[in-house]
Amino acid sequence: MPIKRMNRVFAAAAVFTTAALVMSGCTKVEEGGDAASSFPEKDIRLIIQANPGGGSDLSSRALATELEKILDVSVIPENMPGAAGALAMEYVAEQDPDGYVIGFGPVEIAMLNTTQDANVLPENFDMLGQIMLAPGVISVSATSDIQTLEDLVAQSKTAPVTIANSGAGSIWEAASIALGAETGGEVTPVPYDGGAPAVAAAASGETVAAVSGLGEALSQGDAVRILAVMNDERHPDAPDVPTAEEAIGTELVFGGWGGIYAPTGLPDDVHATLEAAIKEAVESDSYTKFQEDAGNLVVYRDSAEFTEFVGEQFTLFQNLLG
Repeated sequence: MPIKRMNRVFAAAAVFTTAALVMSGCTKVEEGGDAASSFPEKDIRLIIQANPGGGSDLSSRALATELEKILDVSVIPENMPGAAGALAMEYVAEQDPDGYVIGFGPVEIAMLNTTQDANVLPENFDMLGQIMLAPGVISVSATSDIQTLEDLVAQSKTAPVTIANSGAGSIWEAASIALGAETGGEVTPVPYDGGAPAVAAAASGETVAAVSGLGEALSQGDAVRILAVMNDERHPDAPDVPTAEEAIGTELVFGGWGGIYAPTGLPDDVHATLEAAIKEAVESDSYTKFQEDAGNLVVYRDSAEFTEFVGEQFTLFQNLLG
């Protein structure tokens, strides 16, 4: 074969080979892009830090039901109680950040490093969104001489006032401590095994008062008098109950909030998919009805807002309880 013709053949072959490699490379990039955007491709585990049947568990399962419809995969709730919630949170933090293990994060996710010296820090997680809020309320027995929060504060300035709460290191214990700190009164927090027993203790006169979620106080019916809600606005289920600021002029905002988190370092597309799905789930009619029936508020914060909020709460509890 003449040299010029051989050169043309080799050149053509080189062009063909280069084109094939480019096409192959493009295909791999496109396939990689398709693979990334196809999340999720398998079941997602939702780790719950509490036993079945409680507020965290029920809120998580209600959300999981909606997420399954949106993501078209099973979202499997998995209870992992222990160490006041730290066991579950530390477990999630150690998982691969691929979006297939997420967790329900209650307010204690911002408290456990301070109260339990647990390795639970905001930077260990990608916060995906807040999904609910159970504002705290302050209650006394219906037969108590204390008629208002102002009366309770006045009494706490003459002698220590016992206030039942849902357990040592809980949000409601923190709220009780904050009430004394902000008003200059003497408060003795008394731990019980949950919010309902705490309110029952106040109803029976075993303690002077109780701090709990509204639903737990309302479950006692006429046995308790609710003095104030620890929120920045009144609760729609108790419109006649003033906020703490309305009652005594001091802002006290404490609530049993909850949200969804994942191990830190999620890929951007996975993060965006989960964040969007959580928002859609929270805004669904069935999820909204569930929270309203439970006496909670549907409060949504997106990932950026929730991240900032959890950081602020972490600092608050370090200063209050550290």
